[in-house]
Amino acid sequence: MRFTGTVLSVADIHAARKFYEDLFHLEVYQDYGINIMFTCGISLQQDFDWLVNLPKEKIIAYPNNIELCFEEENFDDFLKKLGNYEIEYLGDVIEHSWGQRVIRFYDLDGHIIEVGESMKKVIQRFLNTGLTMDEVSIKMDASVEDLTKLLNAS
Repeated sequence: MRFTGTVLSVADIHAARKFYEDLFHLEVYQDYGINIMFTCGISLQQDFDWLVNLPKEKIIAYPNNIELCFEEENFDDFLKKLGNYEIEYLGDVIEHSWGQRVIRFYDLDGHIIEVGESMKKVIQRFLNTGLTMDEVSIKMDASVEDLTKLLNAS
């Protein structure tokens, strides 16, 4: 068995497609009109109630029980771009104890989106301040081996 993707219920397939393509640069893999699949494994489904054979009133907006997570190499530039969209934020940018800065907001249909600074950039930022890899390991509560894997990932 293998995991094949995540399907998001959307009210307007065209608006949702534009949102995900423009903001996250997702590429369409297949387009079936009311269902669009992106190459990353996320799919958008209009008329979700029909797909899963549930009454429309059982499809909940803003369930707040799952989030889509993205990492961004140019986090500050992304924040500027995000300002061009009328979206509802779940708070300001925060910096987690391990040093990663993130922002959370709702997409057009009430799904939580998290965009975080890429972990590779976080590690590089700490190294650029003069910390050793061992010190970064302690600060981020991660093994040097795991941090090295993140640094070497493409």
